Amino acid sequence: MPINNRIAALQPEMEVWRHDLHMHPELRFEEVRTAQQVAKLLGEWGIEVHTGIATTGVVGVLRNGGSGRAIGLRADMDALPMPEATGLPYASVNPGVMHACGHDGHTTMLLGAAKYLAETRNFDGTVVFIFQPGEEGGAGGRIMVEEGLFTRFPCDQVYGMHNDPSLPLGEADIRDDVMMAASDRFTITIRGQGGHAARPHAGIDPVMIGAQMLTALQSIDLGVACDPINAYNDHCTMNKTLEYMAFGKPQVMFDVREGRFSAGDAARYVPETSATLLGDAILELLDDPAAREQMGRIGRARIHAELGWDRSVAQLLHAYEVALES
Repeated sequence: MPINNRIAALQPEMEVWRHDLHMHPELRFEEVRTAQQVAKLLGEWGIEVHTGIATTGVVGVLRNGGSGRAIGLRADMDALPMPEATGLPYASVNPGVMHACGHDGHTTMLLGAAKYLAETRNFDGTVVFIFQPGEEGGAGGRIMVEEGLFTRFPCDQVYGMHNDPSLPLGEADIRDDVMMAASDRFTITIRGQGGHAARPHAGIDPVMIGAQMLTALQSIDLGVACDPINAYNDHCTMNKTLEYMAFGKPQVMFDVREGRFSAGDAARYVPETSATLLGDAILELLDDPAAREQMGRIGRARIHAELGWDRSVAQLLHAYEVALES
């Protein structure tokens, strides 16, 4: 894939930005320093800057020519709550926080696009640079929209991307319709009978039940649980984490992983309840109400416990054919 010479020339400067962002990662809606750096650079390039959208979101606006057309270019800015052990010279200096999902790269790419377009002005219309906070579980994009993002900055189309280290250098993937699954969070609360560790026969230990559930959840036969005709159009693959990736036009995709398992604090006390959170690890479903209800019925029928369900983020849909036509 040939790269514009001027963009290639920006690479050393963009590397500095990216290393700085990587060293100073910030969690969702705490991207104060990141937002300040983004706003500072946009302002230096003569781009109109708006801050404080969805708490720490930043929007830059660049106009040229007389066209009424407008496009949005979007990147996310937040990091993940995990320690970095890479040993890189630009590793995170914030304990327990790391740019492990590559949002430092996304922010850098959008800054590079902003500087290039501000310099060249080789377009007719308006470009809206959207720097989104809170992508990691915070639905920051939805909050920006709810706070009037596209009322204040109308866009005919919005473009974004996500890094994928599994792809060869210079390649990009795109498909029509569903590109990424939605994210739901659910909790299972197992109720037993409290008691003393010296008299285990007098109680019902929810920890033992929960431990067996964790093992069982990793061996669910989804071919039995879900209608294969409704679930997948072409074919799918499954790995040990029950991660289904559909290569046709899927109706259901989900990924179940254990998140946290809590069962009280006292060493000699058998707790009455044990809560297994399988949501930080997530159950990912497409935005199909029938499929969600089906999975809810499966959970209620096969797990005799309290099941809580929290819908989080809807799936990502692409309409690239429309974009190409326009």
